[in-house]
Amino acid sequence: MLNQTRASFTREPADMRRQALIEAAAACLAERGVAGTSVRTICARAGVSPGLLRHYFAGVDALIAETYREVTRHVSETFEAAVAAAGESPRARLIAYVTASFRPPITDPSLLATWLAFWSLVKTDADIALIHGETYRAYRDDLEALLAACGMPQASAGPVAIALTALVDGLWLELSLDPTTFTPDQASAMAVRWLDTLLERPAFG
Repeated sequence: MLNQTRASFTREPADMRRQALIEAAAACLAERGVAGTSVRTICARAGVSPGLLRHYFAGVDALIAETYREVTRHVSETFEAAVAAAGESPRARLIAYVTASFRPPITDPSLLATWLAFWSLVKTDADIALIHGETYRAYRDDLEALLAACGMPQASAGPVAIALTALVDGLWLELSLDPTTFTPDQASAMAVRWLDTLLERPAFG
């Protein structure tokens, strides 16, 4: 996903070198995990000298944090694009946002591997924890707004957004870990069925 984005923009050489380091960090995290990701492995992957990493970032931890921000930004843009393509129907827009998690590029296996590496740092790295909190707060805020547009009372929209986030994350994780369990279409159908039940009779107060 990061490589596709890089190819679609023209950057000055300095920006390209910085972006190359971010993409290399994402690739190393996906392939090697946190333990195998270092200044040396990232710079070798990016084809630059180790000194260049420290020119753009305070260190490898700062680069990994920026990589997390970059990955979450692209994921958010994917959800926004799905909603924009869904038209004006509030229900269609909500469904598009939720089910985007079960289609490429969100179902890219490399994204799962990178995401797992970031999650492993949430409890030990304050910057990663901050980005994680911001990301999930923004996702729930989007869901709350989409639920409210469908007529759900604000008092119900918050708890439903939390539950829906957990449902989508669980389905996405299981689909990513073992795609033989159910198909993306089945995951979407389960989420939509749950949504429709709540929209008809909100279960949270």
